[in-house]
Amino acid sequence: MDQQEALTHCITSTNTSLPEINEPYRGKVRDVYSLNEKTLGIVVTDRISAFDHIMKQAIPFKGQILNQLSEFSFSKVDNIVASHIIDVPHPNITIAKKCEPIPIEVVIRGYLTGHAWRVYRSGARDICGVRMPDGMIEHQKFPKPILTPATKATEGHDEDISESEILSKNIVPKKLWNQIRTVAFQLFKRGTEVAKEQGLILVDTKYEFGLYDGELTLIDEVHTSDSSRYFYLDGYEERQKRREPQRQLSKEFLREWLMEHNFQGKENQTLPDLPDQFRWSIYQRYAELFETLTGSSFEPKIIRNLKSDLDKIFKQYL
Repeated sequence: MDQQEALTHCITSTNTSLPEINEPYRGKVRDVYSLNEKTLGIVVTDRISAFDHIMKQAIPFKGQILNQLSEFSFSKVDNIVASHIIDVPHPNITIAKKCEPIPIEVVIRGYLTGHAWRVYRSGARDICGVRMPDGMIEHQKFPKPILTPATKATEGHDEDISESEILSKNIVPKKLWNQIRTVAFQLFKRGTEVAKEQGLILVDTKYEFGLYDGELTLIDEVHTSDSSRYFYLDGYEERQKRREPQRQLSKEFLREWLMEHNFQGKENQTLPDLPDQFRWSIYQRYAELFETLTGSSFEPKIIRNLKSDLDKIFKQYL
């Protein structure tokens, strides 16, 4: 694999020449095309985000890894809840059901890490209406997983919200919310089991849901390196005893690198450029997680004419 060629062939934007298809909704990572009343064409790009900002440089093959890891992970939970996947006909493309999205990110945390640790370290013990025990240390396992929802912001930062606020503001009806929280904990349990089989700990993750013909449906992605944080199981207890950093597979190392370069997405901060070698190291981490979780090697494919691929695949659904 020519590293420089891979770095220069990242997929950062997409388009199609089919006049029947409108411009896509462009999220932080995915470009989503409406193909018909029931169907979406989702292109997973190589864009990467942190602190709710899209980095100026993309990560080689990141889209392929996320798309294929999602396909693998959705297959592991398909007996718990319906998923939006119809087909994965291309390394970067998923054909999916067009669902009515539920505007809440459902975050399950098994360990005191990341955002929860930053809240805890500040002296607070409440996160999203959930009381965290006193006397915990960073990366320690909670007595049982906790649910810490966030509002799904179309612009700016997602905001923590409590379950009682979700219900009192009628963002989600109570019966549906009870179903969502039950399913979310079941998904986390299954994700934990799959990770453990491969020598990993599922630390925390987020789920997004929608309704398809009134049925609760898991959308977006599941148990990927963008939506989840993983520790290596081997040596976890020893590192905790020595108060050493945990070996992890997640985007946290990107956030740490950005903080070292004085960026946390705050006002008047300048988004730094990602050096090529650092971009390549991010790709390697994503590939490592794919291979560790799936037990299969990742075979990268340089996409030279994505527009042609999109036209050919999307035409089938018009």
